[in-house]
Amino acid sequence: MPHSDRTPGSYGLLYVTEEQTAALVDESLALDAARHAFAATVNAAALPSLVVHGSDPRNRFTLKPSASATHAGVKIGTFWPDNPARGLPRHHSTLLLFDQSIGRIAAVLEVGTANAYRTAAADALAVDLLARTDAETLAVFGTGHQAAYEVRAVSRVRPISKVLVVGRDKDRATELAVRLSADGHDARSVSAEEACARADVIVTATTAQTDTPPLFEAQWIRPGTHISAMGADAPGKRELPPELLATARLFCDVPEQARRMGESQHASEDAVLIPLGDVLTDRVSGRDVDEDITVFDSSGVGLQDLCLGLALLKKMDVSL
Repeated sequence: MPHSDRTPGSYGLLYVTEEQTAALVDESLALDAARHAFAATVNAAALPSLVVHGSDPRNRFTLKPSASATHAGVKIGTFWPDNPARGLPRHHSTLLLFDQSIGRIAAVLEVGTANAYRTAAADALAVDLLARTDAETLAVFGTGHQAAYEVRAVSRVRPISKVLVVGRDKDRATELAVRLSADGHDARSVSAEEACARADVIVTATTAQTDTPPLFEAQWIRPGTHISAMGADAPGKRELPPELLATARLFCDVPEQARRMGESQHASEDAVLIPLGDVLTDRVSGRDVDEDITVFDSSGVGLQDLCLGLALLKKMDVSL
């Protein structure tokens, strides 16, 4: 098993199962890891992510490398759309962490559930840094696997009293609202226009593509709204109306990556993208006035996976 006082050249491989990491992760651990990760992005090199497909072009996987001053690794995130027919989720993630002394894999962590916490934590961190402090109404676009994680994470950083659910399938939107209500949220299914008219915070968690209309109209967004957009994580994906990107203050995880594969691939060339890490470390202001419309483009940063994996190992009393 990896440990902190391993002698140079010694080797041991730790395998942590999906069941183990799912039992270890929670919103607090994920948010703390996100804070460490985004603070680290300020001085870390931006390593490009790679999006490719499996032998069947419908199956997609993403490689997200990461390196800090002390650790390095890579996350493999998969999306296999036919998995529900096999009783398995469409999304899964595996994290590989290196033994820095010999360049071999020291730990393999299955982090399918933990990755859902990780994604929601990034969006919640953006809400914490950018949304108005009195934000109470949350709108969630998307009814899939990620939506409930987003609601729980955002509710930890703002006093959310109402949750509005928007989905292309009204039955699925109603089902999600019922599940959220059973978890103690005041939730209901509404139209996209009503959600935008009422929301203080909007989270988009969909698989929308550029060949479909944006999830809502730019003019529906009220002054003072914050939007965390996490669905666009590959070229050709889009959730937001491009007109909104021209008027809102734009924040992202890593500008180079956001331009290539995030929502910001649809922003103008002269649009200013502010790294969220710069806001977290007080290098740049977040929300300047209550009327600002702020957008966080969450394309997914590898350092967050690295920090989350190390936090999970720490909870197991394991260090690399």
